[in-house]
Amino acid sequence: MKRIAVFASGNGSNFQSIVDSIKDRKLEAEVSLLVCDKVGAKVVERAERENIPRFVFTPKEYESKAHFEQDIIEELRQNDIDFIFLAGYMRLIGPTLLKEYEGKIINIHPSLLPSFPGKNAIEQALEAGVKVTGVTIHYVDEGMDTGPIIAQKAVEIDAEDDAKSLAQKIHQIEHSFYPAVIHKLLNKTI
Repeated sequence: MKRIAVFASGNGSNFQSIVDSIKDRKLEAEVSLLVCDKVGAKVVERAERENIPRFVFTPKEYESKAHFEQDIIEELRQNDIDFIFLAGYMRLIGPTLLKEYEGKIINIHPSLLPSFPGKNAIEQALEAGVKVTGVTIHYVDEGMDTGPIIAQKAVEIDAEDDAKSLAQKIHQIEHSFYPAVIHKLLNKTI
């Protein structure tokens, strides 16, 4: 069984959907570590409830990204991590971690990349006036949301949608789509 780490910075709803998919036997894996860069984030409480080991750090306390990424690598090694799945982790992955886990770091993003990369993708889509946005799952490289695309799913934007309602529609898709794609990746069917 593959041992995975989930990196998150906030609420952790995608983290929870991965954990729940494992419990429901829709995903054969073990979440062996949560990595979080925000002390007090709700995702940390979720991991505690699920008895999942946690590495929570404060980036400002480190000399550089390379230094905290080296500590992350040590935690990943101690927990025998095979793959990393980003789920609302709001930091670019640096060369230290990319080199160590090349081709094994996957991200989920709330748009149909390459449109609307980076922060505030939902707001960017609304401001652009597009009628369709969506969810992209992609490999992580050194750029911001520029890695090779693994899978995408479209979400229609209705005239009455605002940032909150569109975010809810996107999260609803993410919570089933991400675990399903992870399952395919781990079983090498995608």
